[in-house]
Amino acid sequence: MELSEFKKFSSLFSEYTELRIQENRNVSIAIVKGNIVRNSRTALSGVSARVYKDGFWGFASNPEINSAVIRSVIKDATANAIFLATKNSRQVKSLPTTSGGRIEKDFSTSKPRITQKEIIEFLRDLDDRLVRTFKNISTRTLSLNCLDMEKKLLTSSGSLAYTVIPRSILYVVLTTLKDGKPIELYDTYGGFGQIEEHFQDLEDLMARIGTQYEHLQKKAEGIHPDAGLKDCILDADLAGILSHEAIGHTVEADIVLGGSIAADYLDTEVASPLVSMTDFASSALGRQCPVPVFVDDEGTPAQDTVLIEHGILKSFMHNKETAAHFGVAPTGNARAYGFDDEPLIRMRNTAILPGPDKLDDMISSIDDGYYLLKSSNGQADSTSEFMFGIVMGYEIKKGSIGRAILDTTISGVAFDMLQTITMISDEMSWTCSGMCGKKQSIPVGMGGPAVKCKINIGGK
Repeated sequence: MELSEFKKFSSLFSEYTELRIQENRNVSIAIVKGNIVRNSRTALSGVSARVYKDGFWGFASNPEINSAVIRSVIKDATANAIFLATKNSRQVKSLPTTSGGRIEKDFSTSKPRITQKEIIEFLRDLDDRLVRTFKNISTRTLSLNCLDMEKKLLTSSGSLAYTVIPRSILYVVLTTLKDGKPIELYDTYGGFGQIEEHFQDLEDLMARIGTQYEHLQKKAEGIHPDAGLKDCILDADLAGILSHEAIGHTVEADIVLGGSIAADYLDTEVASPLVSMTDFASSALGRQCPVPVFVDDEGTPAQDTVLIEHGILKSFMHNKETAAHFGVAPTGNARAYGFDDEPLIRMRNTAILPGPDKLDDMISSIDDGYYLLKSSNGQADSTSEFMFGIVMGYEIKKGSIGRAILDTTISGVAFDMLQTITMISDEMSWTCSGMCGKKQSIPVGMGGPAVKCKINIGGK
């Protein structure tokens, strides 16, 4: 359905209304030790409408997409909102009026599309090369996940948007044996764009996996870290996850209203003055973000949201409803994963900003500590208390990188840990594979520079 035809449905809006047509297209293939264990291609599409009336939302959706169904979905969502408003009463402020105008962003590849069979052949070729090149691998897993999110959005406040945002991620897990015990290390490759934009140069990909293999071999000879509060450097991967999980969620306005510790910290010092943190919309420091958001699923133009500025907590992330509650402008953080999901306040691309320091100088400043590069799973809560697994890292002894360390954990209270940051590197990178699981799993970008701090690390 063309945007011009889609726009005509605005004549059916009697209350504040958001109308969205969406299709999520997924390709998922996994090969374990040369055997295909997953091979799927799906497309889930439909239409939804969300209507606001006197403080209550009505929602309706349908997996069919045609004019009659769209009219029915608008009618049902409107009736749901009116029904709830007549049965209850709330003292509410009007939703902020925003208009994104006409936005069209289609990042589909211009290259010829490859088939599912060709993708499998590529993965098999890569798997064969891993076996021939790296002799000490006991197990290897290749997992490719491609997601294209295509959306059309029309709102009663005048927003009309069409976006196609693709992402292709290859997970490579390598396992070796040490004294009969498996030692494992993963890494991710790819990022924004469809698969044709990635992995065209197998030699380059093999070289990058070669670096992963070298880390694995060092890890196999690694040691357990000494437990306790240590001077540590968190590389960009960890700085990004910390920004997202331990800080970002605490400053989402719906979680703030639910009792987040950040509710009492606005305009107060929560971190070292060296620390600034932003949730970027579509670009950061002159480069496109891993998950660009140009207009959110309420039709609000997406703007960068400064969360922490020189150590001071400056703002929360908002949708229209929480913006009305706090008397501020919405920030463009309302996002939905599927056509039948309602938009929630979600991060987009959250990162600590680069600082003035060189990584080598940061390492040389530590007499006894650790350089932590990659995490596994983890968790954080609304108090900013966190615990993350560490799957790749090295000891630092007398200012130099030492032995690799075995799997461990880090933990602490993020707002306390941010106060201990004394150096921030001048280079920034992004984690391309993030998925946030706040009620709906949705792609996010996480990134940052390396940061020097004090943090609790686990031992044997």
